[in-house]
Amino acid sequence: MSLLALKVDVDTWRGTREGVPRLVELLRRHQAGATFLFSLGPDHTGRAIRRVFRKGFLQKVSRTSVVEHYGIRSLLYGTLLPGPDIGRREAALMRSVRDAGFEVGIHTWDHIRWQDFVAHKDAAWTRVEMERAAHRFRDIFGVAAATHGAAGWQMNADAYALEAELGFRYASDTRGREPFVPVDAGGREFGVPQLPTTLPTLDELIGLDGVDAENVHERLLSMTREAPSGGHVYTLHAELEGMKLLGVLDRLLTGWRAQGYRLVAVNELFAGLDVTRLPRCHVEMGELAGRSGLLALQGAAR
Repeated sequence: MSLLALKVDVDTWRGTREGVPRLVELLRRHQAGATFLFSLGPDHTGRAIRRVFRKGFLQKVSRTSVVEHYGIRSLLYGTLLPGPDIGRREAALMRSVRDAGFEVGIHTWDHIRWQDFVAHKDAAWTRVEMERAAHRFRDIFGVAAATHGAAGWQMNADAYALEAELGFRYASDTRGREPFVPVDAGGREFGVPQLPTTLPTLDELIGLDGVDAENVHERLLSMTREAPSGGHVYTLHAELEGMKLLGVLDRLLTGWRAQGYRLVAVNELFAGLDVTRLPRCHVEMGELAGRSGLLALQGAAR
């Protein structure tokens, strides 16, 4: 049976306290596994206003209602309102996700700070951000995190190297076509195996080519009729599928099971891989249809 791994990015305080419990309930009803990646520090969602000058940002916002999905209050955190500390406020809820049988891991410390700056920061800045998240994760769960999934698919070379140093077994920081091991320009392996997101997200599809919230599941299901040998990774968001678009996820889970997929956490997909046989690939920063800015993309195999 082919595997389709569900990766849940939890970006905000609202997504944590409202979206996550709804997702847990729906996933359990479908007997689906998933990996929940938490933002563990302050919610500074309001600072995303800086992105207004980024190529494609306004077009994306016009297609997906940011206010509807994130809420007015979240859009003021870090600007007119202080950013709530998500990990401190919601530690018990995060542990309840683990106790319900789901894999948990690190998304980031400060989602907006990482997404907007990491690509151009040095090793010292990157270490501070990643160690903050790693320490908070251990404080909440009592063990070190085994996995990391970068906010906004934003990384730098130092971040890949730090993943190995911090003890992660695998990561899902990139967009791509199949699991791989990242290599530098000289072909040297660094970091941990990457299980990239292989499918587009809802906000990349809705509003384009006649796709809306009522039929977006059909577009995604058309992309998964043929199962790749390495399985699929689908990234969903607590602020989207966990809230206004919960019904879309319900239809997707039903459709994927009908297509013969077993819905699992990312660690189960990783457990079935022979790392020694994975392709060794560069990671390149590039554009992706439906999303603004540059993302970490799986490049050619060496």
